[in-house]
Amino acid sequence: MHIRLSDDRRTRLLEHTALFFNDELDQEISPFQAERLLDFFVKELGPPVYNQAIQDARGFVQSKLEDLEGEFYEPLED
Repeated sequence: MHIRLSDDRRTRLLEHTALFFNDELDQEISPFQAERLLDFFVKELGPPVYNQAIQDARGFVQSKLEDLEGEFYEPLED
């Protein structure tokens, strides 16, 4: 799976990356360097973070399904 960023999100992330380097590391980076860095992190961190989010969502839904009867059981009237 290839992680894709919208143009708007990519632009904002590139701006934030450059600001982070400037503010936190007192180092200016070029737009090219910011793009390379962003591409690296998306490639390296994107899939594991995505997979973890899927696992977390699966666990959440599964816990809700396990208690489905307790949540929605309607007693029968005799």
